Amino acid sequence: MSPKSRLYTLVKAWKNKPFQEVRDACGDHWLGLSDQALEQHDCWSQRQAISHEPIFNAGGTKLTGSLFRPLLTATDTQLLRLFMEGLDTISYWYRSGRPIPGILPIPTHALISNHYIDALSDLILNSRLPVGLVSLGIQTLPNAEKAFAFKEGLLRLRRLGILLHLMDFIGTAEQFLFLEEMQLDSLHIEMGQFRNQALPIAVIEQAKKCSAQIYASNLTLRIDLENASALGIHHCYGGLMMPPVSRHQTLHINDSRIAKAIFSLHPHKNQNGDK
Repeated sequence: MSPKSRLYTLVKAWKNKPFQEVRDACGDHWLGLSDQALEQHDCWSQRQAISHEPIFNAGGTKLTGSLFRPLLTATDTQLLRLFMEGLDTISYWYRSGRPIPGILPIPTHALISNHYIDALSDLILNSRLPVGLVSLGIQTLPNAEKAFAFKEGLLRLRRLGILLHLMDFIGTAEQFLFLEEMQLDSLHIEMGQFRNQALPIAVIEQAKKCSAQIYASNLTLRIDLENASALGIHHCYGGLMMPPVSRHQTLHINDSRIAKAIFSLHPHKNQNGDK
């Protein structure tokens, strides 16, 4: 084996090796690091964390996006830092030649605050990412008193080229009105609602009349995938498709060998022969 071949083999093995974070056995601060040093380490560690949930097309053959899960449970003190980490991840994919759209969920109270909107706008502008790669996940709708400020905040972000997703769509009249008024780009439906018949199929048919893309979330059982296929949903994600991975592993999801290993286990073929 030539030196060049050996180097290629080593690099290939390193690239496919999953990240393993080294921690102190007792969990205490190690090596007497200061709080600032530990915070910097946590930021670096976040980039390697298994926190990016891949999103696929309905046939499971193409990676169409990623959901940055840490923002779903972020506190006020973590929100801007994690949002910046999400933007940094999307930039990392873009610079690596894989423009993967990322969904960054933001809590409602932050979208009402001008201070948060100013900070989010600055981070988005500084990222210099192309339009269409950054999507904002709207987790809940505010009450009527705060609706005006909420919509103003969303419009400010939309002017920057940000796509808007409604994360927990349950088909209420308020959500449909908001969907039409704001012309949202996508809505997400939790597929467990169909297992217990909590969401009528007529709601999906009504949602299809809007221009929004429909995402099926939390696919964990085979019946969820069958329901998503029968309803004609555009995108799917959940444990049945693929569990969360690191941002580096996301780059290699469409590798032919990985795709075969993942999707040969699930019935992703539809009637049109799409695999």
